[in-house]
Amino acid sequence: MRSAGTRVAMVSMHTSPAAPAGSRDSGGMNVLLLELARELACHGVEVDLITRAEGVPSTTILSPGVTLHELAAGGPGPIRKEALPSVSDEFGEAVARLGRTGPGFDVVHAHYWISGIATLPVALELGIPFVQSFHTVGAMKNRTLAAAQAAEPELRLRSEGFLAMQANAIIAGSAAEATSLIDDVRAPADRIWVIPPGVDIGLFTRARAATADAAVRAEYGIASGTPVITVAGRVQPLKDQALAIHTLAELHLAGEWTPTLVIAGECTPGDDGYLEELAELAHNLGMGSRVRFAGALSRERLADLFAVSSVTLLPSHSETFSLVALESAASGTPVVGFRGTGLLESVADGVSGVLVDSRDPLDWAVATSALLRGDREAAASAARRHAEGYTWAATAAATLAVYGSLAVPAV
Repeated sequence: MRSAGTRVAMVSMHTSPAAPAGSRDSGGMNVLLLELARELACHGVEVDLITRAEGVPSTTILSPGVTLHELAAGGPGPIRKEALPSVSDEFGEAVARLGRTGPGFDVVHAHYWISGIATLPVALELGIPFVQSFHTVGAMKNRTLAAAQAAEPELRLRSEGFLAMQANAIIAGSAAEATSLIDDVRAPADRIWVIPPGVDIGLFTRARAATADAAVRAEYGIASGTPVITVAGRVQPLKDQALAIHTLAELHLAGEWTPTLVIAGECTPGDDGYLEELAELAHNLGMGSRVRFAGALSRERLADLFAVSSVTLLPSHSETFSLVALESAASGTPVVGFRGTGLLESVADGVSGVLVDSRDPLDWAVATSALLRGDREAAASAARRHAEGYTWAATAAATLAVYGSLAVPAV
């Protein structure tokens, strides 16, 4: 496929690609959209990032070849993700109008199922290929629900099945996601491409620690020499930051380490009470003075935090892949994660970190203590080497191959 002159609509209806990761519904998908769009633009592809406007509709050039379109649908103001399907037709019509302007789109690439149901009709109307990236699969999440967490609705499960059958190609972020798509969603195996995300190894690097250590410790009130443990991601029961707090308590009970835990991220809409629960849990365990709630961080501040940290915890019940695991590893910081779903691929067990078979905080504390006790430089080097195997250039090249397989026409 010739890439120069191609125009791709990359649609993320429920969250703006420009939103900070870790805020509201923003996470690794938002990072992927921006990084992939920029890399595709380097190949001469014109990328239209399309999302729903919460304020005044606008068009913004983010970088050469990458334009963000915020389109009106459902009136101004935020709409809960669960309610967005009710305005999907209106949003799709707005995307179609945009596609009719200028040279038109060559392919529609929908990210997340809500974007898919809104823009599959657009691709059919315009007579162009339709690519679907789910990022998370409803059935996969339902198998690993946190306590009291509501199951994904039947509408989502049915919609994902329909989209999987209709899409010209499906891009999965990991073999675990691809397996779920085949087994649970009944997606045609011959349409699935496994393309993991990359990592910005220039931004996330151990070298940042030299200049960032004092500032990070001052910002969070952490004494020099105190080990820093980080959890990064949206604050919600699925991510299970509570397990990280319990792990911290076990480390303190053992008496060998007195680390401080930094929780970076904001609550997703509907999970606002979870942050208060975490603060109360830390207080009840006697860890109130050892836990810091940092909120959502910019990419640069997150890179500083990872570089200063001794260990990153990934306590999620389910991960399609885990960009956080790569970013931490690129920063030379090993991770401790739950052995399951996409972490089996993003974490090289014994190289970039340790995978734990249980959700027992004591087991997590033992794994964390071993990393704190080990050779810091050797662990940092091993983690970095693992992360360097994932680049955005490779992700973009594979994505271009998907588009090319669909015989996207030259302009």
